[in-house]
Amino acid sequence: MPFDPETTAAAIVDMQNGFCHPDGSLYAPPSEVAIGPVRSVVETVRTAGGSIVYTQDIHPPEQFGDATYYDEFDRWGEHVVEGTWDAELVSELDVQPADHIVEKHTYDAFYQTNLEGWLRVHGIDTLLICGTLANVCVLHTAGSAGLRDFKPVIVEDALGYLDAEHKAYAVEHADWLFGETITIDEIEFQ
Repeated sequence: MPFDPETTAAAIVDMQNGFCHPDGSLYAPPSEVAIGPVRSVVETVRTAGGSIVYTQDIHPPEQFGDATYYDEFDRWGEHVVEGTWDAELVSELDVQPADHIVEKHTYDAFYQTNLEGWLRVHGIDTLLICGTLANVCVLHTAGSAGLRDFKPVIVEDALGYLDAEHKAYAVEHADWLFGETITIDEIEFQ
């Protein structure tokens, strides 16, 4: 079924130097490989007149200082620290002034951000979700979108990951539980 550009946005998750560049703090080679496919999704949606949303994982240095359980620095090491090159979106993506950038501090792009409000104000009900990591921030953001009554559609050939099995799990789980999956070639607008 073709997507309506007026109600569809590409949600580009965490395509940042820290994850996608060989010098990044949490570099995963498949995330670097995903840059080209993600750029194709952006170009397809933009050409059709849809909206583009980028999420940017940002951690203030003191964010986890008093954490009792949720401490990403303990789990992953220090990464995408606020104000660093590591936290910047990769330069290969052509971010435009009309694009919306959501700074987030957890795996879920809806948690304590303005994403839901922005989507509702702009009449967006469908998200074509891609980016990195498939089974972490992409999956958590897609699940959260579905719980908020947005239609999450994961673009399965535009995902970064640490392990191919993690990507396969994320795509299968998303399709089974709350959304749909699609390939870049299947994206079609009315």
